[in-house]
Amino acid sequence: MLHGARAAQMDDLEYLVELHKGTRRQGPGGEAETARAIELAGLSASAALNVADIGCGTGASTLQLARSLNASITAVDFLPEFIEVLERRAENEKLGHKIRTLAASMEKLPFADNEYDVIWSEGAIYNIGFARGVREWKRYLKPGGTLVVSEITWTTGSRPEELEQYWKSAYPEIDTASAKLSLLETSGYHPLAYFVLPRHCWLNNYYRPLQARFPGFLEQHAQDEKARSIVAAEKEEIALYEKYHAFYSYGVYIARKIAL
Repeated sequence: MLHGARAAQMDDLEYLVELHKGTRRQGPGGEAETARAIELAGLSASAALNVADIGCGTGASTLQLARSLNASITAVDFLPEFIEVLERRAENEKLGHKIRTLAASMEKLPFADNEYDVIWSEGAIYNIGFARGVREWKRYLKPGGTLVVSEITWTTGSRPEELEQYWKSAYPEIDTASAKLSLLETSGYHPLAYFVLPRHCWLNNYYRPLQARFPGFLEQHAQDEKARSIVAAEKEEIALYEKYHAFYSYGVYIARKIAL
């Protein structure tokens, strides 16, 4: 999970990883919202579950799932640096026995068909695209298994042109919740629930901790144009959200794979 990484060039990735790996979250989210998704998905704390957390980042959602559920969790991210942080955090919380980590691309997952009861992905499915992700990952869910993903979503029917152009360029699949829910329905899922992440998930939990890292990051790379460009791009995204937060957010989509 790395919010914004989709638009980054590969030679910028090292800088993005350095900037983001020291934060608790690599995208908008929150503990209360993860707990709400667990409840709306009807996941029992006592049932033995096999869960894949795809695009886990440094493990904010992974660790909460491990604390909340009687689950065996496969935590996947394509960045080994994030996986290493997750492993340290899991060990510190004595949750390592419940979490198996895997450095792999979400486009080439080494999973078996019908392997998982739950596929979870907070703030990461945009790396493969919502449509492709929900369709390709469905095979890994058991019949009747549950999909929980958060996805950037328009929350109004129209929006300012500046905002529209920015996100259409950064992520062409951005759309309304009705379009996303319809896609789930035509992709072999029964939608169960949907809700929008509130502002604190963006500002308090993601953007403000990231902003706090800018001065040290820039000081360390004072003469590096790439580092300055990355911070400038992050600042642009933050300013856009602060100006236009009424028009978009992450939507959390919860659906069940139809058992045929």
